[in-house]
Amino acid sequence: MLNTFDILETIKMISEEHLDIRTITMGISLADCASEDISRCGQKLYDKITRKAEHLVEVGESIEREYGIPIINKRISVTPISIVAAACQQDNYELLAQAMDKAAEAVGVNFIGGYSALVHKGMTESDRRLIASIPNALSSTKRVCSSVNVATTRSGINMDAIKLMGKVITDTAYITREEDSFGCAKLVVFSNVPEDNPFMAGAFHGVGEAECAVNVGVSGPGVVRAAIARFGDGNLTELADTIKKTAFKITRMGQLVALEASKRLGVEFGIVDLSLAPTPAVGDSVARILEQMGLETCGCHGTTACLAMLNDAVKKGGVMASSHVGGLSGAFIPVSEDMGMVEAAAKGTLTLDKLEAMTAVCSVGLDMIAIPGDVSPEIISAIIADEISIGVINNKTTAVRVIPVYGKDVGQSISFGGLWGEAPIMPVHRESPAVFVNRGGRIPAPIHSQKN
Repeated sequence: MLNTFDILETIKMISEEHLDIRTITMGISLADCASEDISRCGQKLYDKITRKAEHLVEVGESIEREYGIPIINKRISVTPISIVAAACQQDNYELLAQAMDKAAEAVGVNFIGGYSALVHKGMTESDRRLIASIPNALSSTKRVCSSVNVATTRSGINMDAIKLMGKVITDTAYITREEDSFGCAKLVVFSNVPEDNPFMAGAFHGVGEAECAVNVGVSGPGVVRAAIARFGDGNLTELADTIKKTAFKITRMGQLVALEASKRLGVEFGIVDLSLAPTPAVGDSVARILEQMGLETCGCHGTTACLAMLNDAVKKGGVMASSHVGGLSGAFIPVSEDMGMVEAAAKGTLTLDKLEAMTAVCSVGLDMIAIPGDVSPEIISAIIADEISIGVINNKTTAVRVIPVYGKDVGQSISFGGLWGEAPIMPVHRESPAVFVNRGGRIPAPIHSQKN
């Protein structure tokens, strides 16, 4: 039973500590939209998306009003388009991206994810077509997000796909150069990708999912930071317990919204993703949580240990609060979206190498990192390979979303505005990994993948 203290505490979390539902994401299966004619396929997917998601924004806004809970984004994820388009006789997949974009605009959602391919063990012809079309697809649409899964612990690492993605990212950067290469902010390369992720840019509706489902992503870095500030001095065991209790409260709110949205939309409740996702707003920063835990600056020695404890405590508290937890779940470290990380990167305390180390213990990976625009595709592929290896060896999801900003170099910065934030251009190692990357093939799965 709710009591007055719980109600007042939640109100304070929302009004003063930036607690929000980051997204309600409706996953929609497009398996029945296949057609040999690509225009017909595009029309079918437009019709189905607009039919299924017709009331998504309306329901989200009604829940916001009735419960006083901010819901920042309403989004859609769909079956990976490389699967849906496999029957098409034509290869101009950008038509499907544009149909997705029009459908998203028609129903009023912020983003639509699923312009995706799963190539962790090999590539179909449809996968190749989709990957080749990504730069044009992202430059010609506003709401479409793309992702490619290039590795799993069970299958190993597809280096041929990683080599392709290095070129795709540089091409996307060039073709969207008038927007500071913003197209790359809508493209993620994954290992061990979850099929029920509600967060963009990596969301898609997996083939093992229901016909239609609602997934909710909660967020509350400001709430966790405030709880640690109130905790004061004390040992790390007690601090971890404080974080767990706070994560429990945050996730309960997400469970409430997810169940209510599911009921009103008449679709299945999928999962609650209990991630701490920062925003550029003051006080809504994962870096500030780490500093509140006792670091002078995010990125200094001790950062990885603090992040490991935070991530684990968030998961432990959240799992107890929801009947179905999934997605990514944990702490995100997207540089441009976190003002604390932006400041640490600008000072040089937070480096690309340190961020890579941090990804071994948090959710996802190298995220929203701006790098010089003249970095070669081979270096980008090597950055991806390093990060993906962490995911494969540790049996966890990792990802790369880097932005080689065309025409800019270290010492300059970019500003995308809104939730995308701003970021300094970070240096990368310039020594060439080209011989390694160009070997191609597949890095075999680690021995501990053999669990049958």
